[in-house]
Amino acid sequence: MMRKILILLFTVFTAFGQANEELVDRGFVRYSDFGAKGDGKTDDIEAISAAHAYANKHSLPVKADAGFTYYISGKEQTAEIRTDTDFSSAFFIIDDREVEDRTAPAFVVSSNLKPFTLNGIRSLKKGQQKIEASLPGPCLVTVTNEAVRHHIRYGPNQDSGSPQTDIFVVDAKGNIDLNAPIIWDFDQISEIKALPIDESQLTIKGGHFTTIANQAESKYTYYSRNIAIQRSNVTVDGLVHTVEGEGDHGAPYGGFLNISDCSYVTVKNTILTGHKTYVTIGSAGDPVTMGTYDIIAGKALNVSFVNCSQTNDINDEMYWGILGSNYCKNMLYDHCTFSRFDAHKGVANATIRSSTLGHMGINAIGSGTLLVENCTIKSSRLINLRSDYGSTWEGEFIIRNCLYVPGNGNFEKVNLILGHNTGKHDFGYTCYMPEKITIENLRIEDSNAPENYQGPAIFSDMNPEMKDESFVEEFPLVKTKVVELKNIITISGKPLRVSDNKYMFKSVEVIE
Repeated sequence: MMRKILILLFTVFTAFGQANEELVDRGFVRYSDFGAKGDGKTDDIEAISAAHAYANKHSLPVKADAGFTYYISGKEQTAEIRTDTDFSSAFFIIDDREVEDRTAPAFVVSSNLKPFTLNGIRSLKKGQQKIEASLPGPCLVTVTNEAVRHHIRYGPNQDSGSPQTDIFVVDAKGNIDLNAPIIWDFDQISEIKALPIDESQLTIKGGHFTTIANQAESKYTYYSRNIAIQRSNVTVDGLVHTVEGEGDHGAPYGGFLNISDCSYVTVKNTILTGHKTYVTIGSAGDPVTMGTYDIIAGKALNVSFVNCSQTNDINDEMYWGILGSNYCKNMLYDHCTFSRFDAHKGVANATIRSSTLGHMGINAIGSGTLLVENCTIKSSRLINLRSDYGSTWEGEFIIRNCLYVPGNGNFEKVNLILGHNTGKHDFGYTCYMPEKITIENLRIEDSNAPENYQGPAIFSDMNPEMKDESFVEEFPLVKTKVVELKNIITISGKPLRVSDNKYMFKSVEVIE
């Protein structure tokens, strides 16, 4: 791969060198300047990469040729974006039917700044306000401890967990941004790195991208032929991504927008596409549906999706939920229409505002505050605390001014908070229910109920074995202390109950 890049750069700065002095004077670069045909058939990835390489060297913006259709083959070639890019009204076809490297992004948005190791820091405390370090400016700090395993997954995709991980922002003096605090105690540190944050904004505008779906075997070989965002302070505005050619089998996708190791990223006015769901055999030997995503966020802070939607029906269960995330903080949906919000290995603080969520709804574990307001939720539960990671949330839920349509009108039971924890599995951390839950101005559309319907419950039966004092939790789930209710309306007229499992939630104080 490195040899290909060097050959490409040599071509750019020799064959195009003298002529492209005119591009500097013009003030921007087009793909056609470097030989892109834009006819939808000729492979244009080398010309696209060359244009960005030249633009990066000369700090010039890139503009796609309006109306062109650029074909990107399965060749292992990544265009590196380090300057403002306007994809304009151009079309891009990314062909995944035959690829040299399924993990190589088509585009990567990167920084000129390089990460470095922080020396002398041997431990960290949850909520710590400062680290002792002299830094060149604001930095994104990532820390791991290989001696501690977290997120030891339970269920058909069981695994042995991941190293203890955290990510946070500090200023030049080492002061930690407490809006995204350290959430774990690190008694020792295996690695701690700082990545300087680009303080200038990089903007990517427009573009209609179509992925011709892979035809690979249905197993966990994720395809990432995408736009990978690995730089802080980035805005994506007005992009469209569609998918064609999905058949009766295929490998899953790791996000057309893959946002990682960065902070302050906003995706707005963008239309994405849910991927078809395929089945494989999980690590426990049983059939499982594979998660496949058009958005992935990992180790990313302050990520916002504003006025975004998807091309397919958010209630069509043929398609998997559109977002998956790990190790994120301060995530936002604002005026979005998506099939799902999801936080696998935890999110610290999330807001879902003025949005509509479809069949997979809100799924999360994490900490801090989960705020859901002015939303319509059409899944089988209002909020699902993921059972594969212990149904844990250390913090509070605030739900207000929302409409809940259980199962989009097709349901047997109604539970606002769904979860499951046997009390017998070690997830690598203490599991918590939200300490406080506030539900205000909630309308539950439960008129289409079966005859034996008992009315909605705040909590599902999260441990059917826990019926009396004879059951002992080996790894106790810390229960919710207080639920505050105000103006809860059920169309069935049946009152909101605490849970089918009265014993498990007997100590919850409900204030109305």
